[in-house]
Amino acid sequence: MIRDITLGQYYPSKSVIHELDPRMKIILTLIFIIQLFIVKSFLGFAISAVPLVMFLVLSKVPIRYILRGMKPIFFILIFTFLLNMFMYPGDIIFKLGFLKLTKQGIYMALFMGIRLTMLIIGSSLLTFTTTPIKLTDGIEKLLHPTKRIGVPTHEVAMMMSIALRFIPTLIEETDKIMKAQQARGADFESGNILQRGKALIPILVPLFVSAFQIAQDLAMAMEARCYRGGEGRTRLHEMRYEGKDYIAFFTELAFLGAVIALRYLR
Repeated sequence: MIRDITLGQYYPSKSVIHELDPRMKIILTLIFIIQLFIVKSFLGFAISAVPLVMFLVLSKVPIRYILRGMKPIFFILIFTFLLNMFMYPGDIIFKLGFLKLTKQGIYMALFMGIRLTMLIIGSSLLTFTTTPIKLTDGIEKLLHPTKRIGVPTHEVAMMMSIALRFIPTLIEETDKIMKAQQARGADFESGNILQRGKALIPILVPLFVSAFQIAQDLAMAMEARCYRGGEGRTRLHEMRYEGKDYIAFFTELAFLGAVIALRYLR
């Protein structure tokens, strides 16, 4: 289960999506998220799925890699699905105690399940196709106008990138700690959910110690290389929008317009 978490991981490949400007990929992700929250019907989700599938195919990221990343959040999806199904008011189909299965509840459960699934896949595509360094540069460039009001854009972008970068590292460290404790007789698989949760508590202490050690090593490495923030720093490759960036932008914008038209003009 720990190894199935792919959040924050980069999948190396030579594809059109990988070559897009990181700023454009961040913008496209934000537009797609807005588009999903504008949707009010299953037809809207069908329209939104077209650019998502198109970008996934062009990215050349294996579907099994994407589905593997969905496993750790499967419990959240099921919990959200059941919560909406049995707690949403409406025309009652089945009733057992305080649990009520309604037509509107089934509709809302399917609606929210699709929205969450597409939201996670669309957001994950950004980190699958963008290296942490390019992601940092893209965030910094997009936040650059806020620098005039005192926002430390470089530092903010660096912190966000480091946080994403170290998710796989901490996952790997957690896996090592769990295997070491299992070798000493620890049991993380038997018992109910509460017992399993309680068994994970001894993992937290060594994990926090390891995380602070990694942070300290990173700080010392940056200081040894005379890192002093973003002032005066230059880049080997300057970012610039190309034709494929504009094609991707206007393509996503067209689908956003279709979703808006479907919602307000129907």
